[in-house]
Order: sequence, then C-alpha cells, then structure tokens
Amino acid sequence: LKLRAISFSNNSSYLPPLRCPAVAHFEPRDGSPECYLIHGGRTPNNELSSSLYMLSVDSRGCNRKVTLQCQEKELVGDVPSARYGHTLSVIHSRGKTACVLFGGRSYMPPSERTTENWNSVVDCPPQVFLIDLEFGCSSAHTLPELTDGQSFHVALAREDCVYFLGGHILSSDCRPPRLIRLRVELLLGSPVITCTVLQEGLSITSAITSSVGYHEYIIFGGYQSETQKRMECTYIGLDDVGVHMEPREPPQWTSEISHSRTWFGGSLGKGSALFAVPSEGNPTPPDAYHFYQVNFQKEPDGEASTQGCSQESTDFEDSAPLEDSEELYFGREPHELEDSSDGEGATYNEEDEEDESQTGYWVKCCLSCQVDPNT
Repeated sequence: LKLRAISFSNNSSYLPPLRCPAVAHFEPRDGSPECYLIHGGRTPNNELSSSLYMLSVDSRGCNRKVTLQCQEKELVGDVPSARYGHTLSVIHSRGKTACVLFGGRSYMPPSERTTENWNSVVDCPPQVFLIDLEFGCSSAHTLPELTDGQSFHVALAREDCVYFLGGHILSSDCRPPRLIRLRVELLLGSPVITCTVLQEGLSITSAITSSVGYHEYIIFGGYQSETQKRMECTYIGLDDVGVHMEPREPPQWTSEISHSRTWFGGSLGKGSALFAVPSEGNPTPPDAYHFYQVNFQKEPDGEASTQGCSQESTDFEDSAPLEDSEELYFGREPHELEDSSDGEGATYNEEDEEDESQTGYWVKCCLSCQVDPNT
C-alpha cells in the first residue's frame, strides 16, 4: 500500500483535512471535466465545515506526477448549514445538472446549548437541498414524507432519481430498514420533487459502496447496530423500473476482521474497495491498522460475485493517516498505466518532484481576498 502526498496548484483554495464529509463524483459530461465535490465534514479541532469544494486534475506531468486544483464554490440562497455524515449526489434532468444534499448531523443550535450539552450533536432537519453548480444557487425543500433527519446513509443516483438507503436516526436511536426514492425534475421554473418511502431497504450505517457495472453496486461493511458490524454483502442494481437488491456471498473474512469492533474504508473504483481495521495488542499501537482490499468481479452471465479479501500492508512508517471517508479516484490514461511504477522493477525518482519550498501552496483567507499571493 503506497500513500504519497499530492501537490495542489498555486491558485487552489485551502482544503482542510475533513472527517465524514459528503463526496460526489462529477463525471465528464457535455465538455465539463471530471471532478469531485466535497461538502461539510469535521475538522481536526472538531469544528464543522459548511464549505463546498470542487477537486479536479490541474495537470499531469512526467513520472505520474499529478497536480490537483481545489476551488471553493460560493453558495447563495438557502445555504446548507455546517454538517457531517450526510450525502451529496449528482442528478441529471431535462439537460440540466444539479446536486442533491440530504441528511447529516450538526451541533445543537446556540439557543439550546447549556454547559452540559455544549458539544452535543443532533440530526439536521429533514430538508432536501438542490444546488446549481453553474450559478452556485442553493434551495431548501421540505417534503411531508421525510419526517426525521438521518445520517451515515448510502445515496445512489441514476439520472433524475436518488435512492437513500439505511441511515441512523439519532432522536430515536434506530436504523430503520427503509428505502427512500427522490425524483427531481429540473423544470424551467421551480423544480418538482417527488418522494416515495419504501419499507424494503437495509438496516445499515456507514456502509462502503463499490461500483461493479453501469449503475450496479455491491454494498458491504458498515454497522447494523451500535456494537455489531454488518458482515453481509448486498448487490444493488438501478434501472428504469426501480431498484433491485439481492444478497451476495461475502468474502472469507479473516479473524482480525471478524473480531474487530470498527472498520472503515471506501471504493477504489472498478469493483474494488479498500478498508482498514485497527490493530489490536497490549499495548495497542497508536494509529496502526490492517489494510485489506476486496475485489468484486462480474460472472460470465453478468451477475456480480464477491471475490477474495486480501491483506495488503501493515507498514505505516511512511504513510499518511487514513481518515474515515470516501476514496477519491481519478482515472489514468492508458500510457500512464503502462509506465506505472506500481509494478516490480519500476522505480520512483524523488528528484522529479517539484521543490515545494519554491512553488509554495498559497492560501487566501476568503473568497473575496484581494491580497497578491506573490507579494
């Protein structure tokens, strides 16, 4: 397992290390480049973020050198409050594109805080936010079918529909096995949102979703209760009719995975996922994890099947800490894969890296900052 620092372009906004943000993949469409949308999350000092960032590839250099660009998107209108544990999905309707933000948790309102509950969190109101990425306009919508806020659920989008699966309701401390379908029609005037609540979902939180085909996914990991992990796997397919769910045979979990209390990770793309479990011992080593890679491949008849679970690495001396969040994956060109240094015999030359002391990573204090970073 090789983790290496990524450089940002000089005109990038500062992206703080965030825990449990909402992440959405914006695929190349109508000339728009591939990017990731990142909203909210908890900062290292337990503050909550309300910012929306757009992360894209700025340039590709020699020796697989990739420079990213991070731009903060300023929102107007009904701006979502700072939160974490929510979801962000990209939908397409009538030739338009928008983002759907739902769920999450935030700190109690200042008017309700006391000395005892100053750091207590509550579920955000069950509102649906529509965000226009082109103009940065955000609108809040209250639907009668959504009566409770929820967090740490799974969101899967297909064209103009978003499916919310699982999640935890803090007020009642439950994980209802429901499935919510949200359809958004981006009309010329106001958008039309219809919501259908189904009782045929999964009782699960903090699950990992891995794509195995066109709108086909395998869901695994997560928790089915406060103290019990969910060890099963579920296949989910989205089509014009609706959503289809079928159980799948899980991999052969190792004893470390079966007996661990926590696990987390994210998708690596193309039917592969990476997750980690904390190392145990006496004394317990700090910031040490066992990393595993799980591969889901397609059978000849087209159905997805689970494959083996392999332990990749337990060496962390030169690795950055892995947060409990989604994995970000930008596709590489074919010639870059041929010259990849991941295989045997290939070398990585540190002299090809830029001198960061000279290039710098300038940070503007706000979106309207007029200070010249070269001064």
